[in-house]
Amino acid sequence: MSADILTQIRGSLQSQGFPTPTLAWIQSAMPSRNPLPPLPALVATIKTRLLAADLTNPGILEPPAPAFPPNLANPEVKETKLPRDVPVQVLDIDNLSKSKWEQVEELEAIARGEQTRGREIVRLPTGADDDNEEHGVGSESTAPPPASRNTTVAANAAAASRNATHRLVLQDCRGQTLPGLELRRIERVGVGALHIGEKLLLRKGATVARGVVLLDPASCVVLGGKVEAWHRAWVDGRLARLREAVGADARG
Repeated sequence: MSADILTQIRGSLQSQGFPTPTLAWIQSAMPSRNPLPPLPALVATIKTRLLAADLTNPGILEPPAPAFPPNLANPEVKETKLPRDVPVQVLDIDNLSKSKWEQVEELEAIARGEQTRGREIVRLPTGADDDNEEHGVGSESTAPPPASRNTTVAANAAAASRNATHRLVLQDCRGQTLPGLELRRIERVGVGALHIGEKLLLRKGATVARGVVLLDPASCVVLGGKVEAWHRAWVDGRLARLREAVGADARG
């Protein structure tokens, strides 16, 4: 494979603000088709695979890969600035505008096939509803088809998070983690909107106060992506973690 094609792909990713992968990793992520697709399609493929990768895996990013400076997590340091752009991946997200119990109730409602719209409870379709329709049994209201259920829930979650404040756990390519706190709302950050493993770019000059990155639209760019296995495990365990936290608060 021509090294020129690999260099062009890397240059295109750099120009779009994505982390810079090594040429060896780009080659390993290339499609096996012969002949190869056009360059724009190749760039899109490599970008998708980069955003789905674990940045801590060796050999992905071109050395010296940008990472958090030493001692950045020190809570004794009142305030400092990032000296360069740092790509990170999301390990956790929490909505600080809702109590743990409110979040438990919301997830349990979704599990029952319900979702709130203001003060109204909207019943989402279930298998029983589908059976009733097949046998001519009417329902009180028309519900969206099953195929649109995930889209409806995601849209409602995104709408509810517009005025929320979120806390993130962010990881750089060396495996160092740092909490991030929304100082001002970032449109694409929200529970149900942001994925675990999704990539963010923390801009040079971003403020770190007592070991916490302060996030706003000027200092944090959402690049996209998801590490599928991480996200699935996070979603599956979220309700249990929230219930445990509620129980701990009650005992306390």
